[in-house]
Amino acid sequence: MSNEGDRPVEPTSYGLQPPVANAGHVPTQVSREAADVRRIGGRYRLVGRLGHGGMGTVWRAFDEVVERDVAIKEPRPPEHLDEESRASFFERLRREARAAAKIDHPSVVTVHDVVLDDGRPWIVMELVDGRSLGDVIAEGTLGEPEAARIGLAVLGALDAAHRRGVLHRDVKPDNVLLGAHDRVVLTDFGIARVEGERPLTETGAFVGSPEYVAPERVLGQRPGPASDLWSLGVLLYAAVEGLSPFRRNGTPATLQAVLSAEPPAPSRARGPLGGLIMGLLRKEPSARPPVEEIREVLAEVAAAPARLPQLPGGSAHSNPAHSNLVALLRRSRPARFAAVGGAALVVLALLLALLDPFTAKEPDGWQQRTEKTVAATLEVPADFDRRKGEAEDGRTWLWFTSPDGIYDIQVWLLQEAQEEPLRAAEEHLDGLKENATGNDLKDVSGNSYVKDYGALGGAEVSMTSRPSESDDDAPRDQRLYFFHGGGGDRLWRVQLRFPAEPGAAHDEGRRIYERLIGSFRPEK
Repeated sequence: MSNEGDRPVEPTSYGLQPPVANAGHVPTQVSREAADVRRIGGRYRLVGRLGHGGMGTVWRAFDEVVERDVAIKEPRPPEHLDEESRASFFERLRREARAAAKIDHPSVVTVHDVVLDDGRPWIVMELVDGRSLGDVIAEGTLGEPEAARIGLAVLGALDAAHRRGVLHRDVKPDNVLLGAHDRVVLTDFGIARVEGERPLTETGAFVGSPEYVAPERVLGQRPGPASDLWSLGVLLYAAVEGLSPFRRNGTPATLQAVLSAEPPAPSRARGPLGGLIMGLLRKEPSARPPVEEIREVLAEVAAAPARLPQLPGGSAHSNPAHSNLVALLRRSRPARFAAVGGAALVVLALLLALLDPFTAKEPDGWQQRTEKTVAATLEVPADFDRRKGEAEDGRTWLWFTSPDGIYDIQVWLLQEAQEEPLRAAEEHLDGLKENATGNDLKDVSGNSYVKDYGALGGAEVSMTSRPSESDDDAPRDQRLYFFHGGGGDRLWRVQLRFPAEPGAAHDEGRRIYERLIGSFRPEK
């Protein structure tokens, strides 16, 4: 299940808007008004959208009977499905509820109820306040102990599911929630397979996320618990490295990589965790390590103290200054710290400043640019072509395009812009919808909403469209972010266009956008 930032928000069965970040039960006036008129099963008052996936939209709701917050999944079958396919779709939702309800484990989301509303089954679940592992990875890699801790919890959930005859079949970072009190929860049993139940199939449909699907499933062989363990291995790899080793540009290429490519050993996990990950990614299911061995390694790594990162050019102890830092950090007895006194603290601070061992280095292929054209500093892929321009109304802009033309970034500086970011976002989206032809677009749909990105506070437009005249009629996602910065009446608009179809190209677009916005600093 993806969060609100992942993809354009598709229309639902009614006009409830996404929630404002960090809001409570009724985040906006729009949501409050909608909540007053929409209840599921007569008791679950919908409050705001939490996320969406291939089988539905998940809402935050309030159970008015027992007075608690819950998550509720709205089934949304594609409009093109015939009656038989819709019935199969709804049956899959019921099976999701049954599959999750079979499993008693703290790392499996709890299903409270299944409510029929307008002939559709809505799944009522516990609300896990937190972020998905996918969102966390998009901001940076995890250390080995934290990745192992999360993997240990997911392993426990999978083992409990397998003992009940349930295969998850869609283990990936977006389906792992990180909640309060270090809780880790495996969600979205939407394509789970339950032993003894008749399989549900859809002609031409690929079930699962390609870069996390085990080779035996790609070949159409009967999956088993080892298939979920393969996905756990890819998840751990992504946690420490930042992405799946099998990600390619497009589903066919990704599936071919799953079948034939040997993944490189993870560079950020070279000890027991790295060996375990490579063992989980063996092509033959019987060659993958058993659950007890996986649990033992993950528990050992999770309990270990975080290691200092290796310095370029050798081991952590090949640099004398770094060795002195390690020795100093290992002095844990209060008497030793008292002996060195304030001088040791000064030395430690200087070493940290010089060596910077706890700061992740930026991956190759990106560069930081200070662009006077738009009065900002930002990071973009180094191989993107750059253009700039100035409109008659005083707006200046930059345009960065990937060599293959798949991604393009536009950055606009709007001078003397008095309107608030949300109003600017709404007007921009309305303008595109009303004059789609004039903008060489068609089938324009989307939403605008308030959203913060770290130090930046503004409003976002999330939309999907198609080029009106193009040999390639594939839908394109477009994400635009409006925000003030640096004082005055300047308004920035940063946008990215990328493929809308699920797959590696879409996921890469999401990551480019997140990093672009996260690195953007307006000129003061």
